[in-house]
Amino acid sequence: MKGLIFTLLLGTAAMAQQTTVPSDHDPMHKTVFRNDYLLVLHVVLKPGESTGVHTHSRDAIAVEMAEAQTSMQEPGKQPGGPRQVHPGDVVAYNYARQPFTHKVINAGKTNFNVLDVELLKRPDGPETKAVAPVAAENPGMRAYRWELGPGVSSAQHTHARPYLIVAATPMELKMASPDGQAMTHPVKTGEIHWVDQKETHTLTNSGTEKGIIIEVELK
Repeated sequence: MKGLIFTLLLGTAAMAQQTTVPSDHDPMHKTVFRNDYLLVLHVVLKPGESTGVHTHSRDAIAVEMAEAQTSMQEPGKQPGGPRQVHPGDVVAYNYARQPFTHKVINAGKTNFNVLDVELLKRPDGPETKAVAPVAAENPGMRAYRWELGPGVSSAQHTHARPYLIVAATPMELKMASPDGQAMTHPVKTGEIHWVDQKETHTLTNSGTEKGIIIEVELK
């Protein structure tokens, strides 16, 4: 037992000495999208893998895309207990106010798969009201979560601000506007689509399996 405690202490001390980098400089955080407003980072960890020690300093919304167990470790501390995540889980963080340094460890037997949507700047103009029930939000962004069974549609809603569509699961997605125009196409897990114009639409699951879409709207 003493040997185990000594090993844990050595691991904690070693982590405290590791170089800390911004989140987008960590090798396990892959940039998949960037414009003037958003930076989207994709993290996939195999069982037993971990990120490097990194710091989040921008407001962010995380979208989970797999069943997985993770633990987090802050410098100078031991890893926290395992946390179960599910596809479509969405969490907002106010890192601009309180930066956070840690590393993420895959503590389970399945791949950990997450998209981290980070805010670079808000668009000009006043903040708008929410257009649907809010799943998560911080000072700069809101996330709407649409869990749609086969043949089920979301409420019609209008985005007056730029937004990002994220497919948390695969889906045969139909997007229809009030004028009757509609487009149906299959989306894959992790697929994203940026929209920077006002848009009114309804989202429909045209497939045979439940699907989850997350819309991240800038305030």
